[in-house]
Amino acid sequence: MNLDGKTTVVTGAANGIGAALARRFHTAGARVVVADRDKANLEKIAAELNAIRPDSAFAVAADIGSEEGNVALIDAARAKFGFIDLFYANAGVAIGTDLESTDEATWNAAMNINLHAHRWAAKHLMGEWLAAGEGYFCSTASAAGLLSQIGSGPYSVTKHGAVAFAEYLSITYGDRGIRVTTLCPQGVNTNMLNPPDAGGDLASSGGGAVKASGAVLEPEEVADIVYQTILDERFLVMPHPEVHTYEKRKVDDRDRWLTGMRRLQARVTAG
Repeated sequence: MNLDGKTTVVTGAANGIGAALARRFHTAGARVVVADRDKANLEKIAAELNAIRPDSAFAVAADIGSEEGNVALIDAARAKFGFIDLFYANAGVAIGTDLESTDEATWNAAMNINLHAHRWAAKHLMGEWLAAGEGYFCSTASAAGLLSQIGSGPYSVTKHGAVAFAEYLSITYGDRGIRVTTLCPQGVNTNMLNPPDAGGDLASSGGGAVKASGAVLEPEEVADIVYQTILDERFLVMPHPEVHTYEKRKVDDRDRWLTGMRRLQARVTAG
């Protein structure tokens, strides 16, 4: 998809990958609706983009952890710019640790933001997209959605679900004009991996495993790769090539791969 003149929506756009995606889409000529709970940073992003090209960006303070929040975001984007050509479900949370220590509220929050938000957005976009015979749904999952996340059950489970949902959309609607892309990065230099207060569950447990498994990329590098994938209309964005190697090992000999993951977990927790 050529994004010039198109309307895009990016959630989790106040910082990190989301902000980098918003800037990259805007550079490509798109109108950008940026959504996040962090209203202050969000409005700075929108002001920055509008200073470059007036009335090309719109900030929506949104809580996409509920169906109502997703509906409100979509309604606001349509009211501002009309037809939504591309919706990018990027917002995510890295919360929860092991099974016995993670409460139900944490599981529910992870499920709602990392997985159900994708479903709710697609649900309320699909009718208009199918009527038009076109639409593009993008999501940020994780290498954890192809492999698994050491240290966080909710993160691993929900990111697997995000990949599965994207695959379902592509299979079910791909021959009806709906394009789907999902991003599965490993380490990216964001607040999720390196929180300012060092208090994130992923940073305190699985973050060490992520950093030990490959390079840590900058959000702008990832956004460039995502943009090229959207231009090419391909499904999977895998900015860390080593993830493909790990995935092949997993498929070829799952028991051996699980043994290796347990060894990595032991090294990380011991270090």
